Amino acid sequence: MDTTKYRDTECWYCGDDIDPKRVDLLKADKQPMRCMSCGEEAAILARKSWCIAPMHKSNYMLFTQKADLVGINNKGGLVK
Repeated sequence: MDTTKYRDTECWYCGDDIDPKRVDLLKADKQPMRCMSCGEEAAILARKSWCIAPMHKSNYMLFTQKADLVGINNKGGLVK
């Protein structure tokens, strides 16, 4: 039995089968093999660390690291 083909079509986290079209996309992007539900959970966890903040007299920006937010408000004085 060829175990490499079987292993490539199952979720690394829960063991469920993955649609072959999704497997091709995940391989092309070099992403871990996740089924739709495990992929959604991983995406939700990643989005929890994002922050959207308005810039002064500008547009909204997406920040993924808390250190980037330090000193963003130029009307609040110096921030260390």
